[in-house]
Amino acid sequence: MVEYMSRGSESECLDRESDSCLPTRLHQTHEDRTERALLVALATADRSAREVEDSLRELRELATTAGAEVVDALIQKRESSDPSHFIGRGKAEELSRLGEELQCDVAILDHELTPMQRRNLEDATGMKVVDRTELILDIFALRAHSYEGKLQVELAQLEYRLPRLVGTGTALSRLGGGIGTRGPGETKLETDRRAIRRRIAELKRGLEDLRRQRKVRRGLRDKSHIPVIALCGYTNAGKSSILDLLVRIDSVDTDRFVNADLHERNELLSQSRGAGVLIEDRLFATLDPTVRRVTLPGGMELLVSDTVGFIQRVPHELIAAFRATLEEVREADLLLHVVDASDDRMDARMEEGSRTLEEIGASHVPAIRVLNKIDRLSPNDRQRLARDQAAVLMSAATTENVEVLLSRIEAFLAQRRTIATFLIPYRDGGIESAIRERGSVLSADYMEDGVLIEASVDYEMLNRYRDYIVAREG
Repeated sequence: MVEYMSRGSESECLDRESDSCLPTRLHQTHEDRTERALLVALATADRSAREVEDSLRELRELATTAGAEVVDALIQKRESSDPSHFIGRGKAEELSRLGEELQCDVAILDHELTPMQRRNLEDATGMKVVDRTELILDIFALRAHSYEGKLQVELAQLEYRLPRLVGTGTALSRLGGGIGTRGPGETKLETDRRAIRRRIAELKRGLEDLRRQRKVRRGLRDKSHIPVIALCGYTNAGKSSILDLLVRIDSVDTDRFVNADLHERNELLSQSRGAGVLIEDRLFATLDPTVRRVTLPGGMELLVSDTVGFIQRVPHELIAAFRATLEEVREADLLLHVVDASDDRMDARMEEGSRTLEEIGASHVPAIRVLNKIDRLSPNDRQRLARDQAAVLMSAATTENVEVLLSRIEAFLAQRRTIATFLIPYRDGGIESAIRERGSVLSADYMEDGVLIEASVDYEMLNRYRDYIVAREG
């Protein structure tokens, strides 16, 4: 739980001696100095104290990820937000005094502000004011590395920025750099309205071209008849670690690995090659999707995709801009919904993940819930979570129970069926027999060069005999 100190009748302040307030120098301003940040949250009647604390704790993590030194936080209790200053004129004056006392550069609000609210707060406090959406977009600007990722982030930033170009407060010159000014690659964001509109049109055309290319690649991938699995879930839940582990297992003797103890597994993996993905214990370490081919112990091949993590109140600008990337999730055969089992907010994280999947149109895709990082749990917590028989409890760090995950994936694909048409040469009559034995034959025509069989088959058979497929439904 977040600890607070009293500061007036309507607001409370985070303990500024907390170790988590120490600066993380991920990014520095043009003055070669880390920005000092004050966090501000509004506790309204429709939000519980726990929700406010949870959101503020996440805002602290976001601010640190963006390179700020969080020195304090202010919670304002009101029935509703103030239309002009969001937290009210009086509280804005208190924020100004606190910012001056603590020598803060920026106030980060745990909400989305209107242009007028931000301008009035900047005028009243003498600080740069950044809202939650702008902060998240700023982090994405730092994390985007691929060409497509940079285009998507720039589009999201500009579409957010355009309606807010109504002038800046007396305290702010955003040409100085820092949070709220970065574009992809840490370039400055455009500020001219006409230039922004032109650039938005260019970005949309570029992303549509990339979307068409991605669709063509997906079509070629579909013709290979290899199942696609997408890792999804809250940011920093361990998705990239799981992908890396699956690739490493694939590069060693898989059967030996699955049957080995944890010590022998680590010895086997020490000589293996991973997925080449960035694995870091921080928010949004992975932005650009990564796809790797993996072979399961039973021999079935998969394509496994690692995707950008979820977060509370995902900015709608990001959902729209990352449409092409999120199609990887919507078009998957199976989702692995990864959750950090050691997070005391685990249930809320799962709910947030489900809401995000619904928002991006992926709630229809079958999913296996993966509770990762069980190596950090107490025996009692493990026992409690083990009651959820639908979930897989595992640790990507220690490899514990990864064989359960592999088995669950194989079982799902074995019972998932699709209709395909095979052309089986007469010399391969054993394949025709196998399809008739394990599949449900809908029709069979004896042609000059072989038997044309239309059958309902599982994914294992589809994968095994994909070279004979001439047509497939779905």
